[in-house]
Amino acid sequence: MRKYEIMFIVKPDLEEKAVKETVKRLEKTLTDNKAVITLSKELGSKEFAYEIKGFKSGFYYLYNIDSNTDAAVKEFDRIASIDENIVRHLILNIEK
Repeated sequence: MRKYEIMFIVKPDLEEKAVKETVKRLEKTLTDNKAVITLSKELGSKEFAYEIKGFKSGFYYLYNIDSNTDAAVKEFDRIASIDENIVRHLILNIEK
């Protein structure tokens, strides 16, 4: 079982409903590809050290997942890269 940590930032100018839909869609991408979400944290709105895509802040989310294959991570990366509501994302393999 591979362990991953995923952090992503959602645009700050979205309505609460749109933010929740974006997060739910990303969670569904993980679970549909047989990943198990072991930690899900909303870290709230934070200011950036520098502008990213014209934004000075964003809503941070942190996930830890377990997956037997890398299919879930690859699909999450693909979806997050093309989703216009995601400012930035990062996926780390946290195996020891």
